[in-house]
Amino acid sequence: MVTVDEAALGDSARLAAVERAREVLSRPAGAMNAIAALAGQLSGASMAAVSVVGDEWETFLGTHRLPPGSTGSGRVALASALGQYVVSAGGPVECGDMPGDHDRRLREHPLVTGHGIRAFLAAPLRDGDGRPVGALTVLDTEVRAWSEAQTALLAEAAGLLGPSLPAGSPAPAPTGIDDLSLLDSIQEAFLAVDRDGVVVSFNRAAQELLGFTSSQVCGRHLHASLLPDYGGEPVGAALARLFTAAPHRPVARTVSVRHRDGHRITARVSLSVVRAATGPLAAVFVTDLSAQVAAENAAERNGQFLAALLDSRAVGVIACDEHGQVVLINRVLREMRGLPPGGPVPADFAETTSGLLMRPDLTPIPWDQAPLMRALRGEHVQDTDILVRVPGHRLRTFAATARPITAEDGRRLGAVVAAHEVTAVRRVERFRGCHAAVARILAEAASPSEAAPAVLRTMAANLDWPYAELWLLDPSGTRLESVGHWTEPGFESLVDHHVVKGAGITGQVWATGESMWVPDLNVDRSHPPQVRSRVEALRQRGVGTVLSVPIKDGDTLLGVLSGYAGAPEPHEDVLTVLLEGVAAQFAVFVALRQAAHLTHQLERSHDDFLELVGHEMRTPLTSIMANATMLGEDAAALPDDDREMVRSIERNTAVLQSIVDTLLELAGLESGHLGLTLGDTDLVDLVAEAMTAAGPAAAANRVRLSTDRPDRLVIVGDPARLRQLVDDLLANAIKYSPDGGAVHLRLRPDGDTAELTITDEGIGVPPAELGHLFDRFYRASNVRHQGTPGSGLGLSLARAIVDLHAGSITVTDHQPRGTAVVVRFPLRRPATP
Repeated sequence: MVTVDEAALGDSARLAAVERAREVLSRPAGAMNAIAALAGQLSGASMAAVSVVGDEWETFLGTHRLPPGSTGSGRVALASALGQYVVSAGGPVECGDMPGDHDRRLREHPLVTGHGIRAFLAAPLRDGDGRPVGALTVLDTEVRAWSEAQTALLAEAAGLLGPSLPAGSPAPAPTGIDDLSLLDSIQEAFLAVDRDGVVVSFNRAAQELLGFTSSQVCGRHLHASLLPDYGGEPVGAALARLFTAAPHRPVARTVSVRHRDGHRITARVSLSVVRAATGPLAAVFVTDLSAQVAAENAAERNGQFLAALLDSRAVGVIACDEHGQVVLINRVLREMRGLPPGGPVPADFAETTSGLLMRPDLTPIPWDQAPLMRALRGEHVQDTDILVRVPGHRLRTFAATARPITAEDGRRLGAVVAAHEVTAVRRVERFRGCHAAVARILAEAASPSEAAPAVLRTMAANLDWPYAELWLLDPSGTRLESVGHWTEPGFESLVDHHVVKGAGITGQVWATGESMWVPDLNVDRSHPPQVRSRVEALRQRGVGTVLSVPIKDGDTLLGVLSGYAGAPEPHEDVLTVLLEGVAAQFAVFVALRQAAHLTHQLERSHDDFLELVGHEMRTPLTSIMANATMLGEDAAALPDDDREMVRSIERNTAVLQSIVDTLLELAGLESGHLGLTLGDTDLVDLVAEAMTAAGPAAAANRVRLSTDRPDRLVIVGDPARLRQLVDDLLANAIKYSPDGGAVHLRLRPDGDTAELTITDEGIGVPPAELGHLFDRFYRASNVRHQGTPGSGLGLSLARAIVDLHAGSITVTDHQPRGTAVVVRFPLRRPATP
């Protein structure tokens, strides 16, 4: 923000110093013009001025290219003086955009409204006592941002005039531009030349650069020392043009000058014309380009090395300049596009490439959205998948990483993209998803013919194949039957064909049971007559590659899976493994369906058997039991042997009748034909009744009964079936307990379940046979060897009752001897499935 300090401006000591400074700096005439020109040159500004600031006026002691009339008669009123802001601030003041500044004084300043000035930068001139007496100001007609380096340099230049202004008395003025210490403080080599080419000033930086001293050069013609080569043109002619044109801005040229030791130095010179007391001078700033030329030569060599390096890499590289013009393509991308290995980049490269680029969803990518153009706009693109489809070639996937190229000062120089091919990797990744999709399809399908079309469509989409088909052997194993296919438009006519074992690709896989890969149908034309027309039809539709794999369950061939590709496929091993994975999934599905079919047949046989037992055996058993009962009623009149036979008939008929009834009851419960009558059932009361009922049998077997139960424990269940369950479990425990054993029943709540445990001290069960106790008709080996009667259906029936109540039942060892049966029921019955 600009400010005006009236006290600082009107300070009497300062005003006295201003008068002394004006007297000292005004001699000799023109010296301050040269200093103003040098200040403009150093800051890159088009105009400059040296001024002192009094109490009413800003007086200009030296100017460079200020607009006519901007300084009046060499001074301007203090109200319009930029120098007043510098004196008030006591330090540098800048404004990069005067018309856009928030301060009205700057927006409406006469330099802006009348002379088109847009920016200024000013540093204070100080006397020997440090008082601000004036300003060294540079101005420009363009809006600009002044750098810290420019501000520091201008302040340093203004400060060099301070020692010539001692406090209290004027000091001698410099006799000319060569005598100012300002020139030696400049870090860039500088010399001043008159119209005749005679050097009149030569600063310390020029001496260090060129090896000559000031005395060896000044007063002598350029050709006597520096021997400048101005592109073969005489220096005199170039100087004449310079003095005649007196350009508004410095003119830059590249020349060659001689060092004192004789070697040539390539340099860039910045030429401008300044006014001095002796007349116009050419101010020449010299910049050594030797390092730059060496760097350019090294860059050319490095560029050739880099090009060779990029061409040796398997990664594709493409770069553009700051205008988006493609300037570099390495060998990998040239080969992909079918371009010559060398030579310039085609002018239409961007246009012709745009139509080949796609996103993973196969939507096209316009050139302005390609990774190279995104990077040119400053975006960093990391491992973005780009699909490329060149006509006549397979679809390829590249992972592209793009970065902008910027200079140290932040300027955008271009962009570069590195792309490595990940076609095989992405295909493997897609096939993982494909396998998961196939698994879902198979899980939801009821039959191979229902699953096949969706499986083939998923597989072909992931492989980008136009045609796929699936064959399964018929039940006789003598014929391959089509169970599904998937085609792109134009391939429908290939579907209807017959596979001959050993002929054609599918037929050979059928015959050998091994996968088969045909990389190019056009190469091998020795096909048997049965398939020759089909192979020709495949060729006409552009099919070049065929892969066929067997569908096997172990060593048993179930069918063949075949896929057809339009473009050559280079990844034989990978694709074979992937396709065999799909075939294996389908093989498991077919095997499971066959097993399910067999299970269904077995279940039908089981149902037929139960029906036979229920209807064909129950009726005669009933008749036998009725007759045996009548005979038993009249047995008193029979001999002893006959009575024993009648009792045997009654006893064994009853056993057989019990087995038949249990079987039918078990089948009815498992099939759902016998349902439950559910209601709130107190297990405590039910267990108490069962214990009472089991008392006589326990006493007869000299078994001790004990129980541990709460006061009440209610579940939702069928009381009749639950009582049947407890009765059967207690009967088993008593029957298999030796004389003097003990049976204990414990009932308790356990979390959200009711737990019923019955333990005995009986003969137990061999550990290896515990898992078979719930199988129908199974009896443990120790029971069979002891001759204990039983049907092997009791625990099967118990589990059926428990399952219908959504519970669980387990049998374990009871240490130190015996068996423990644990039954758990949910306290809240879940919804019936």
